[in-house]
Amino acid sequence: MSDRLNVLKTYKLYVGGKFPRSESGRVYEVSDSKGKWLANAPLSSRKDARDAVVAARKAFGGWSGATAYNRGQVLYRVAEMLEGRREQFVREVAEAEGLSKSKSAAVVDATIDRWVWYAGWTDKIAQVVGGGNPVAGPFFNLSSPEPTGVVAVLAPQESSFLGLVSVLAPVIATGNTAVVVASEKSPLPALSLAEVLATSDVPGGVVNVLSGRTAEIATPLAAHQDVNAIDLAGADEVLAKELEIAAADNLKRVLRPQPVDYAETPGIERMTAFLETKTVWHPTGSLGASGSSY
Repeated sequence: MSDRLNVLKTYKLYVGGKFPRSESGRVYEVSDSKGKWLANAPLSSRKDARDAVVAARKAFGGWSGATAYNRGQVLYRVAEMLEGRREQFVREVAEAEGLSKSKSAAVVDATIDRWVWYAGWTDKIAQVVGGGNPVAGPFFNLSSPEPTGVVAVLAPQESSFLGLVSVLAPVIATGNTAVVVASEKSPLPALSLAEVLATSDVPGGVVNVLSGRTAEIATPLAAHQDVNAIDLAGADEVLAKELEIAAADNLKRVLRPQPVDYAETPGIERMTAFLETKTVWHPTGSLGASGSSY
């Protein structure tokens, strides 16, 4: 039997539920920790970034309008799909981060568990950060969280899978839509995650994944008038400052980069970072001549 040729994988962007190549036609070489070539990844352009924002905005109404319970079901389905492709991600994370197979497997297992963790929070976060407020007068005063909108997420540069999920999952769990800029050095786990999202129940446009030069993609996203917030987890100090200045033009919410051990159990801070609080007043009304109210 003759040796067969390897079928090399073509990695593509993920925008609006589809897998386009970069509109510029550019690619860049991705290597493992030892400098061995792994694949050519799409080198996204500013146009790709704008297209991703359009797709995220289009998907926002349906995703934010879904019930929190339904969003939890959808996120859990993603975890199921990740479990089914576990071996692929173990290999890709090992190559991307220079880990042994056993350490990579531990990272992938933690990543799947992290996705399940956020899936469980979708219908609980409102109970933690919302509620009835005591006010003077015959009124009901209720506060409830609502998603901010379209969030640009700069994925961590070193933690290509666990870090990625740790910054992405809380954004969509709370009803936002996301434009993700994958790790510049190790984008392949993010691009493979996009394939999982496409074959799960996540509506097209809820998550959009771009690969390429972080600064080149992030700059138009930070300045984009239809992006409501930005997570700077994957930016260095100099780039983060530039992006924060650009983001101020339309008063974006900005989550500054900070030292994070992604292996630790996260709190709720990344969920509340991209939530707005809506407060509603309503008169209680009166019952009978005595003036008693309910």
